[in-house]
Amino acid sequence: MKKLGLLVATVALVLTSFFFNTAPASAETYTVKMGGDNGTLQFDPPALTIKAGDTVEWVNNKLSPHNVVFGEAKSPDGAAIDGVATKLSHKGLAFSAGESFTSTFDQPGTYTYYCEPHRGAGMVGKITVQ
Repeated sequence: MKKLGLLVATVALVLTSFFFNTAPASAETYTVKMGGDNGTLQFDPPALTIKAGDTVEWVNNKLSPHNVVFGEAKSPDGAAIDGVATKLSHKGLAFSAGESFTSTFDQPGTYTYYCEPHRGAGMVGKITVQ
């Protein structure tokens, strides 16, 4: 009788686990164009909000060369996040259309970045990680 009860309890546990099991959230990849479709010196979109664990891919669009260099990074409480510029930056220049860089953001905060050759023209962007 104890074995039958144990078997029934095990089967019930296995069956109910299918109903209460939720799939984990999967990370997303977002695309930011380096250079507007109309040839402007900008990131498109210039600001993006993502979740921790997501990846951003910057794709060379128009008027090369472009790169992605991170400057200021702040945690949600406003404290500086150290080492971001080195870890996330892609200082090499993309010359060909379609050439791309990717960075994965693991820590919530606000990350500002720019294109070195076109920073003076206002080619800056911001990633907000929730």
